[in-house]
Amino acid sequence: MPREFSRTLRVGEQIRRELADLLRTEIKDPGMGMVTVGDVEVSKDLSHARVYFTVLGDAQVAAASGKALSRASGFLRRELGRRMRLRVVPALHFVFDDSELKGARVDALIEEAMRSDRARGQED
Repeated sequence: MPREFSRTLRVGEQIRRELADLLRTEIKDPGMGMVTVGDVEVSKDLSHARVYFTVLGDAQVAAASGKALSRASGFLRRELGRRMRLRVVPALHFVFDDSELKGARVDALIEEAMRSDRARGQED
């Protein structure tokens, strides 16, 4: 019977939880906004982890937060090694996740289209 979750998924989820706690309690960089870790994708050999994050704010806050996270990646990687006791701690690559912004834009476009259809229906 195959395993329900692969090791990379389990390690990625554990990294996500630990990073969220580290960002909340340990990182005091003023350049970093309110960061939320959305997902972590770990490579099969556990050498790299792509960390998707979102921030509360605009594109400038996101860029500043991305730079702050990159600066703190060495510290975060060391702390992950202490907390998780992995033989190889993945290199952390931070990626801004703009899917929420795109989703809000699509919702606004749909709402606008529905309003124009209603207006056109009332004219006829």
